[in-house]
Amino acid sequence: MKSKGRIFLIEDDEIILSMLSRTLKKEGYEVYSEAKTDDILNKIRSWSPDVLMLDIRLPGQSGLDILQELRDKDIETEVVMMTADVTAESAVRAMKLGAADYLTKPFNMDEVKIVISKIIEKENLKREVEYLRKVSSPILARELIGESKAIKKLKTKAEKIAKANVSSILITGESGTGKEVLARYIHHSMHGDSDDVYNPFIAVSCTALPEHLLESELFGYEKGAFTDAKSPKKGLFEMSKNGTILLDEIGDMKHSLQSKLLRVLEERRVRRIGGNEEIPIDVTVIATTNRNLADAVKSGEFRRDLFYRLSTFYLWLPPLRDRAEDVLVLARHFISTYATKYNNKTIKGFSPEAEKYLLNFSWPGNVRELKNLIERIVALENTDVILPEYLPNWILDQPVKKSSSSINSFILPEKGISLEELEKDLLKQALEKAKNNKTHAAKLLSMSYDSFRYQLKRYGLE
Repeated sequence: MKSKGRIFLIEDDEIILSMLSRTLKKEGYEVYSEAKTDDILNKIRSWSPDVLMLDIRLPGQSGLDILQELRDKDIETEVVMMTADVTAESAVRAMKLGAADYLTKPFNMDEVKIVISKIIEKENLKREVEYLRKVSSPILARELIGESKAIKKLKTKAEKIAKANVSSILITGESGTGKEVLARYIHHSMHGDSDDVYNPFIAVSCTALPEHLLESELFGYEKGAFTDAKSPKKGLFEMSKNGTILLDEIGDMKHSLQSKLLRVLEERRVRRIGGNEEIPIDVTVIATTNRNLADAVKSGEFRRDLFYRLSTFYLWLPPLRDRAEDVLVLARHFISTYATKYNNKTIKGFSPEAEKYLLNFSWPGNVRELKNLIERIVALENTDVILPEYLPNWILDQPVKKSSSSINSFILPEKGISLEELEKDLLKQALEKAKNNKTHAAKLLSMSYDSFRYQLKRYGLE
């Protein structure tokens, strides 16, 4: 069960400490407790609680002095002060220093539960605002659309990975194949119908920001870390708590930042720029790329250790041209989506001729190209059925796909043949003719490089 929040207790009375700890744990909170104030600020920063329950009278240091130090160092944790002898002076000082609430001993445990619950709820609302400001991409479908054998296998594998609750995943595929949709599908499979406020999905492009800005977005920074750092700021790793952070096009991340990312993945802790404290993170990292990272490793553009760390759980999303069965399924899905968006138009589908053109086209822009085409047609045309005349010339003018002469001349033996053995033999022949040059061998079979690699892997010929 997911924790409701992290509560740090500082109380020198062992009986009270035990009672509070036991009660809050039963309510579903993670609890860390301390009876002494030695190195207390570092412990608070290291554990990164949502709420700090702090006794005013402590041996060695006043709780109010600890609260003052927290505020001086811009530690934003919500604080509830506890005391047996409340005075107006101490209460006023605590509130001026930003204490969220004040509890008097002996405790009414129902009151304690209510106070903590309200503070956690307030923090979740703040996180929601931060989340909505920071999400760098529009909400996409949670469902992975497709009826092809490749997509069905991919969904099964993705669900197994999600069920295993792994910490990092690598998704590769050509631009426009739907890598972010697959990432969201995995996230949704992990967290079900839970609210994205509590299990956020935050996407950030590794190509959209300069290196120094990407670093500050990911890791956050402390006040004074650089000229414009007027106040501390949480990074996206912290904001993705209990959720997923998507690093889009990680193949373009600069080498110096790759080493910092590797450290976060291995230690599950993040350090803000200009800070010394290690902040624990509980987040799934999904990285996507349209590059061949194995080649990038060979050329020195991508760290080998980071590649191995990410590719432990690896998914490849095949291009649309290799899964023709999905073209019409996706097209009909996009018609339904955009018909609702654009004034509830009643478009029923495609004419048989239009379907043939869609199936004949090679879709170099993949699912994104198909999606954009359907949106344009639905938005601009008033029709019940999409006809060929509504399709652009580059689709209408594409040469009709023809099989090679060698395939046309192939005659199926009376006793039949193993298709898998035939495919395997053709892969071997292509490699032999291309002298083991995989790029050339893929062209001989009219396949993309990634598709060819996938088939080699499938038949154990890699």
